[in-house]
Amino acid sequence: MKKIWLLIFIFIIFPIKTKALSARCAIVMDLNSGRVLYELNAHEKRLIASISKIMTSLVSIEYGDLNKVITADKDILKANGSSIYLEVGEQLKLEDLLYGLMLRSGNDSAVTIAKGVAGSLDSFVYLMNEYASLIGMENTYFVNPHGLDESGYGNISTAYDMALLTKVAMQNKTFRKIFNTTNYKAKSNIKTYNWEGKNKLFKMYKYTTGGKTGYTDNARRTLVTTASKDYKNLVIVTLNDPNDFSDHKALYETYFNKYDALKVLDKKTFNITNASYPDSIFYIKNDYYALVTKKEAENLKVDINLYKLDSPSDNTKIGEAKVLLGETILHEESIYIKNNKVIPKKSLWQKIKDWFKSW
Repeated sequence: MKKIWLLIFIFIIFPIKTKALSARCAIVMDLNSGRVLYELNAHEKRLIASISKIMTSLVSIEYGDLNKVITADKDILKANGSSIYLEVGEQLKLEDLLYGLMLRSGNDSAVTIAKGVAGSLDSFVYLMNEYASLIGMENTYFVNPHGLDESGYGNISTAYDMALLTKVAMQNKTFRKIFNTTNYKAKSNIKTYNWEGKNKLFKMYKYTTGGKTGYTDNARRTLVTTASKDYKNLVIVTLNDPNDFSDHKALYETYFNKYDALKVLDKKTFNITNASYPDSIFYIKNDYYALVTKKEAENLKVDINLYKLDSPSDNTKIGEAKVLLGETILHEESIYIKNNKVIPKKSLWQKIKDWFKSW
């Protein structure tokens, strides 16, 4: 008994030190559903520095022409900080500029992209804020395309909003490709570039699928990364985190181990019937894996909702399959209809059996 009390006394006086997260704000989000798995001050508004360029990139892809050749003008001289070292009059395709933006965090690239896509910096920033509002980034406001603090002002967002933005961006094939690139070569009318990305997590953690770094004196270190393992897809955002890469790796390991990916919808085996459409088959275009703990798996269910349409044509959307965890919707998958269900041909032996049965 004395030994037990001695151990308790030791633990009180000399508590066991555990690894704590260094970030002021952090979030771990499931990219498939948008479900928040972990959060720390996730809705606190803060300066976000160069992770702003995730929005710059996505808006440029959505509204711009990747093959358009853009000429850098004298406004690049005002873009301090990280740079790809464009020269006034230098010409690059928008696609190449986006790689310079995301891999090297080029502020000169951000200015050139913004003017090339929208005609002016103000017009481009307007598109950034419109897009933020459209996808539900309720605590975000952009003042420039690069993330630098200017005259005491800078781009403001939250860990949650930036995770939400990344979830949307990762649905864009072009963005995913750029986000996942570690090295890129580009050629302008003046010189050739060979860019290596700043996201160290690619070398630290083999499941990494993308990332964007950021830093200013006021925002401190900001980082957005994504990783995938065994059909589990996560995004992590940290703001003001001096130990960001290590924290991201530790968080990925923790939450990949904590959750299982269960295949709830299988496009190959999807099979439902409905009396309103007796001669039709139904199909979905995508598989869906739900990220749940073993205990949560007991509360997973799929709710099928079919529309009532008169004589729908082939490949028309006819409803949704909703994946629910309790009452929370994790995913909605569109259901399509194909008319004239194919009846398998009967073998000769089956025809003979049917003939005898008809007697």
